[in-house]
Amino acid sequence: MAWSIQHLSAARRFTTQVDGLECVLEYTLDETAAARVMTITHTGVPPAVGGRGIAGALVQAAFDAARTEGWEVRPVCPYAAAWLARHPAYHDLQG
Repeated sequence: MAWSIQHLSAARRFTTQVDGLECVLEYTLDETAAARVMTITHTGVPPAVGGRGIAGALVQAAFDAARTEGWEVRPVCPYAAAWLARHPAYHDLQG
């Protein structure tokens, strides 16, 4: 299933609404380093809508945005780190 994921760059988050509940991925962006680094700090999906792949879609949206922007990604959120381990096509972005 596809969700409409919004990148709210000023708020440093990706979000989608599922069954009226907000699902989010939050990150920080270090723009002072030679390479900009997106650090994924939190992925949250309410239990009522969990198990549908929403968190994975949020993480993929973040990695896709990082690739487009030329950012490295540091997944400190345990879910994002586990997702990255299962998706070798994104390993080149790991910072």
